[in-house]
Amino acid sequence: MSFKRIWLLWAVGVALVACDEDTASLGIYTETDDIAVSFAEFQASTRTIKADSVLGDNTTCYFGQVTDPETQTRIKAEFLALFHTFENYTLPDYEQMVKNGRGEIEADSVEIRLYYENFYGDPTNAMKMSVYELDTLNVPREDTLYYTDVKLEKYVNPHRTTSLAQKMISPYDYTVPYGTLTSSSYYNNIRIMLPKEYGTFILNKYYENPAYFKDSYSFAHHVCPGFYFRLTDGDGTMFYLNISTLSIYFSYKTDSSEENLVGVSRFAATPEVIQNTRFENNGIDRLLSEAVGNDFTLLKTPAGAYTEVTLPVNDIYQGHENDSINKAEIMFTRYNNTVNSDFSLGIPPTLLMVRKKDMYSFFENKKVADNETSYITTYNAQYNGYTYSNISRLVAYCMNERRNESKASGLSESQWEDANPDWNKVVLIPVNVTSNSYGNQVSVTNNLGLNSVRLVGGTDPETQKPVVPIPLQVIYSKFNK
Repeated sequence: MSFKRIWLLWAVGVALVACDEDTASLGIYTETDDIAVSFAEFQASTRTIKADSVLGDNTTCYFGQVTDPETQTRIKAEFLALFHTFENYTLPDYEQMVKNGRGEIEADSVEIRLYYENFYGDPTNAMKMSVYELDTLNVPREDTLYYTDVKLEKYVNPHRTTSLAQKMISPYDYTVPYGTLTSSSYYNNIRIMLPKEYGTFILNKYYENPAYFKDSYSFAHHVCPGFYFRLTDGDGTMFYLNISTLSIYFSYKTDSSEENLVGVSRFAATPEVIQNTRFENNGIDRLLSEAVGNDFTLLKTPAGAYTEVTLPVNDIYQGHENDSINKAEIMFTRYNNTVNSDFSLGIPPTLLMVRKKDMYSFFENKKVADNETSYITTYNAQYNGYTYSNISRLVAYCMNERRNESKASGLSESQWEDANPDWNKVVLIPVNVTSNSYGNQVSVTNNLGLNSVRLVGGTDPETQKPVVPIPLQVIYSKFNK
C-alpha cells in the first residue's frame, strides 16, 4: 500500500478518532469536535557503526569459517559447550559392570556427536576440528553474560593443553552409507571419537562419588566441564549446530543376562547449560571504512555492523509543539548484491529498531519490543526493504525525555542535547523473534546467522549531512480552536 493511500485512510479515520498529544495514543471524540489534519516529510540520516560483539545467548552454536563473496570479509566461529545431566543420574551397580583383565571398570568407547539441521557452503568442503577439555576449576558461570568476543581458550584445562581429538569434517559425511544419509530418519551430525580412557575416567568418577552426577553443576565442576571446539584448518563452511551429545559406551550384566549387555551413558549440551560461540570478523574495519561518506550503510551479522539512524525529532516538532503525531513512517531500502554467487550471504529477515542507549541492555534484560522505544519489522521482498509503519510513540518519547530531563537538570535544551548526543538516535539490529501461540513475542535475541546487506543512506562525515536522506513521513492532527 502506498503512503498516499495510507494518508487518505488516516485523513478519513481522523473523523472518528483523536490523539492525546503526549502519548500519541488514540481516543474517541464527539461530532462537535473540529480536528485539522496535516502531512509533512522530514529527512533522517544514517551511518554504519561497528558491532564488536553481541550477547551470545543463542540456542544455536556455530562452527566454521566462510568468506563473504560480496565483501570479502571472513567470518570464523568456534564454540564451547557444557553438558547437562539429569537430576540424580545413575549407572548400573558396581558389581554389574564388566571389568577388564585387571579387575577395573573400563569404557568400551566414547564419542561426541554434534547435530545440525543447516549449514552454509559447499557440502563437500573439508575442514579440520580439534577438541579440548575445559577446566573444572574455571567453568563458565551461569550468572554471567557472555558476548561473542569471549576468549574461549582461557577455559581450557591447563594440565591438558593438547587436544583430546582431531577430526576432518564436511557437511557430506563420506563415512556414512548413502542410504543412511538420505533416510528421513537420519539427523545430520559430526561424530568425534574421544580416547576411551576419557570415558573410563568418567565412569570411575561415578563410582568414586555418585553425588558428582546429582546435577549439571556438580557434573561440570567435578567430572566433565565440557569442551572447546576449535577450527584448525579450512574455509568455506559454517555449521549451525542444534545440540551436542557425549556418549560413553560400556558393558554390564544383570542377574537375568548370561551375555554382556551394552549400556550407554549419555549427556547433552542443551539450552539448560552454557553454550557459547566466539565470532571473528576479519576485514570488518576495512568494510566500515569503505562505508564512511558513501551512499549506503551496512547490516552485517554475526557481530559485524549495524545501521544507526538519527531521527529529526526537533524538525518534526518545529511549529507543531501542541500537535499530536498520529503517524510516523520510515522505510529503509536495500541495495541488490553486486556479486552473483551461489553462496551469497542472507538477507536479515527481521530487524529490531531500538534506542542506541538501549542497544545492549535490551538483550541483557531479555526485553521484547514495546512499540515505544523499540520496534520489530520484517523484510519485504516486494519493496526490497524494511518499513516501520508508525514510530510516532518513539518520536514523542524522545521529545518528552528531552523536555523533562533538561528541565530537571537545569540545563537548556541545547546544553542537554550536547550532554546526551544519542537522545534521538536508534539502531537497526538483525534479530530472531520467538512468539507464542497467540502471536505475542516471547524472546528477541541477536541474529547470529550469516547475513549481509547494504541499505540506501549514509552520512557525509565532514558536513554531517545525509548522503542519501531517508524520508520520514508524518501525519499530525490538532483541535481547531
